[in-house]
Amino acid sequence: MREALMDKLALCLACRREVLDEVANDGEEGFVEGLLKRKVADEDTLLAALSQVLDIPLASAEDLGSGHTDFARRVPIHFLKRHLLLPMPHAGKVALRDPMDLEAAGDLCALLHIPPLFPVLASKARILSAINHAYDEARGSVEEMAQNLEEESGESILSEIEEAADLLDDSNDAPIIKLVNHIIAQAVKANASDIHIEPYQDRFVIRYRMDGMLYELMRPAKWMQAPLVSRIKIMAKLNIAEKRLPQDGRLEVKIGGQSVDVRISTVPTAFGERVVLRLLNKANTLLGLSDFGMADDTYAALNRLIRLPNGIILVTGPTGSGKTTTLYAALAEINREDVNIVTIEDPVEYRIPGIGQIQVNPKIGLTFAKGLRSIVRQDPDVILVGEIRDQETAEIAVQSALTGHLVFSTLHTNDSASAITRLVDIGIEPFLIASAVKAVMAQRLVRILCPECKVPYLPLPEEIDTLGPDGECLRGRELFQPKGCPACLQSGYKGRMSIYEIMEMDSALKKLVLKTSDSNPIQNAAVRGGMVTLRKDGIRKIREGLTTIAEVLRVT
Repeated sequence: MREALMDKLALCLACRREVLDEVANDGEEGFVEGLLKRKVADEDTLLAALSQVLDIPLASAEDLGSGHTDFARRVPIHFLKRHLLLPMPHAGKVALRDPMDLEAAGDLCALLHIPPLFPVLASKARILSAINHAYDEARGSVEEMAQNLEEESGESILSEIEEAADLLDDSNDAPIIKLVNHIIAQAVKANASDIHIEPYQDRFVIRYRMDGMLYELMRPAKWMQAPLVSRIKIMAKLNIAEKRLPQDGRLEVKIGGQSVDVRISTVPTAFGERVVLRLLNKANTLLGLSDFGMADDTYAALNRLIRLPNGIILVTGPTGSGKTTTLYAALAEINREDVNIVTIEDPVEYRIPGIGQIQVNPKIGLTFAKGLRSIVRQDPDVILVGEIRDQETAEIAVQSALTGHLVFSTLHTNDSASAITRLVDIGIEPFLIASAVKAVMAQRLVRILCPECKVPYLPLPEEIDTLGPDGECLRGRELFQPKGCPACLQSGYKGRMSIYEIMEMDSALKKLVLKTSDSNPIQNAAVRGGMVTLRKDGIRKIREGLTTIAEVLRVT
């Protein structure tokens, strides 16, 4: 019987029978895994052949996405992931990748105390995705977990942490460890950008930043503060004994198949250490310029500027306003085989194929300025400097622009005209600024109204007045305001979009820069030349029903 099945499988896969026998007799790796390593066929083809020969059906999407997660509380996740099994007792089935691993399926039924299940075949990715989803759904809420912790004594929790052999083992049952893992997992699930752990005199607060706004998640008992902060410091390999000095660290965690880079900062306060975790989900795809919702004139101008042969293009705005995302999108737009692009960043946030990316490391003397000097000797066409922080970096960037390179960089200023003032303050001569800088783009992020629950209204005259003269076009027009629904977590907003102003350095502005570095006359001259300000671009988004007056006023 076995011989006949092997012959039939060899025929289906168009491979030699000896290869199948060799893999079947190798006890160190599974049958399917062995065939995939030998490149006998791709996974889908292999599973289809096994299904046909062994008369085992392929799992349907309904099977894997049924939502039944009762088993997640009774079976260790590592067992299912190691054997690539997904029990579906409600349907009387078990999804597996390797039909030769029926012994593990039998062990699973014994664990669940149920009769044998009928096997169905599924790919590794589909099984892992369903397992991750099941265990994520089966977890209790953070508040529930914190409440359970409060019912236990502080001494018992601390002793559990001290006795744990491996604090980085996710399967560890120490409650504080589970709480930290769950806080991070929930933040990733909610697309939060930061987690704030804030100690006060009589309380301890954990907040998430979502869409640029902070939301309180929970208030654990005060005694949890020290062990929770210690756990985070251990994960980031920081010194847990040092509580008087600020510390910075980073770690990479995997949550539900997603790789997340976490940057951790601790600072001492009067009531204990304050911790902020910044999350960068590497699974998020890099956006293109056309995905930003720019107005047609803004998109056309930026698309033209990033294709200039030389000069400096600056992007300005406060921390967290999307400057780096815009620059990455610009690089991806011009990334071709015949263009040599090199970047120096702190940190490298997204990996882009075909681009040389350098990580700043001040501990060994690799600063922006030193790295930029080396980049210029790498024969680049386009250079990205993460941020211009000092005179030396600014001078090298200007010289690079004047010697035939296109340089992208960022500055922390309030608007585009203030970038000129900032460069003069750093120590760059006005005539060099006029020659090298081609354009300055300021940007901000505004929250987008939730499409599910936004409601129309007629704004009051006083509300329109707050926008100044630019807001007159909204007078008497029906606008939208937030309401709140489950889809947007009752906030009324879902997601964010950018608003922009692009100040191109025409001949009139260049002459003005030679006379003055005061941002006000520069801004006025740019507006007379046709520049759309941040406020005006925000008002366009209000008219389109995408955001609100309050949001535009908040960021401009």
